[in-house]
Parts: sequence; structure tokens; C-alpha cells
Amino acid sequence: MKLSNNVILITGGGSGIGLAFTEKFLELGNDVLICGRDQQKLDAAQAKYPGLKTFRCDLTRPGDTAAMVGKIKSDFPGLNMLINNAGIQHNYRFDDGEDHIAEIDHEINANFSSHLRLTDSLLPLLMAKKEAAVVNISSALSIVPKESAPVYCATKAGMHIFSRALRYQLEHSPVKVFEVVPALVDTAMTKGRGQGKISPEALVAEAVKGIEHDKFYIRIGKTKALFVIHRLFPFLADKIIRKG
Repeated sequence: MKLSNNVILITGGGSGIGLAFTEKFLELGNDVLICGRDQQKLDAAQAKYPGLKTFRCDLTRPGDTAAMVGKIKSDFPGLNMLINNAGIQHNYRFDDGEDHIAEIDHEINANFSSHLRLTDSLLPLLMAKKEAAVVNISSALSIVPKESAPVYCATKAGMHIFSRALRYQLEHSPVKVFEVVPALVDTAMTKGRGQGKISPEALVAEAVKGIEHDKFYIRIGKTKALFVIHRLFPFLADKIIRKG
């Protein structure tokens, strides 16, 4: 996959991993569009990178998504890459006696359903290009879950399987489907959690190299070792990850 002269939409592009992708792809000479819920973050990113295009969009609201997709189709018909990055993580126990229905629905929507809807809406645009890509950001927790975030882990497992199945469907099309599997990344979402985190910039550098070489399943950092341990000694992988 070529890394320059693309038109790229990055969800959650105003901070963390999304912002690191934004900066890298701008540096490589691409037109970059980002969306997010936080207008202040979008404004800050655009102030730093005046050529950036931003959309205030809550992907869990179908109306927001439809409005953004309509604008992209009319104003940025050259779009040929979608990076499904936005996500949230709630940590709670199902046995704590509380009602978690709202949190469950929101987490599944933000991390999984919204990405499927956005991919479906933009795929006709991508299919019309000579070369295009969908890049899904999943997690090592898609394979080895942690105890404190069962819904988050389930959504990332869903993204993993969706990426594989979509790749099968599109294997004879111009659209390549990549899955990026990060180790623990130093972002606002992981503040106070875990040790040995990698920076968003380090993650993106490795991910972009994988995209360039058409490596469709891109394991980042310590996930390489974790997957080997999980294959050979699954009980040990569970012990390492379970407590997060």
C-alpha cells in the first residue's frame, strides 16, 4: 500500500493513537480528515496543522455519521483509506450488583457497531479506487482478555473477526483490510493502568511500516511475544494479562 498522496479518514484523530496516525500521514504527504467528539481537541489539531480537515462527529449517533459521510462523499470523493481507531474502555464487574446496561450499549456501539456502520457507508467510495484500505485498530485483548474490562475485550475480539471476514470478502477488490494489534499504549485511556507502555508514535511507526509492506495482521511491540506465549502456553498468557 502506498503511503503518500492518499485521502485518509481517521476516527478519534484528535488525540492519542489517532493523532499520532494523523501526524505521520500528514508528514508523508497525504490529505487527512479526522473526526471526534471533542471540539477542543479537533480545534487544537487543526491549529497545529492548518491543512487538516476536521469533523465534529459522535460515531455512536447514526445521524452524526450520516452527515459526515455525506460531506465526505461530496467534498472529498478521493477518499481511499479509512482508519477505524476511535474507542472507549469502561472497567467494571458484572457481579457488583449495579446496572451496566447503558455502559454496555455505549461501549459496544463506540468500539464495534459504529465502525461497522462507517465502513459499510464508505466502502462504495473505497471500492471505486485503484488502491484503497480499511485499517482497523484492535488489541492484544482480542485474544487474551483482562478481567476488569470484559465488554472492551469482547468488542476488540469482534473487530478482529470482522477484519478477517471482511478481508475474505474484499480479497479480489482494490480494498485491502489491515488489522493493527497494539500492545499497551501510553494514552489518556490507559492512564494509571499497567507498565511498560509504548508511545503512540512508536506504535504508528511500526503500523505504517506494516501497511507499506501489505502486512495485513500487524502485531505491535510486546504483542508478538504474547501471541507466541498464548499459542504455546495459553495458561501463562492468561496469567500475564488477566489482571491487566
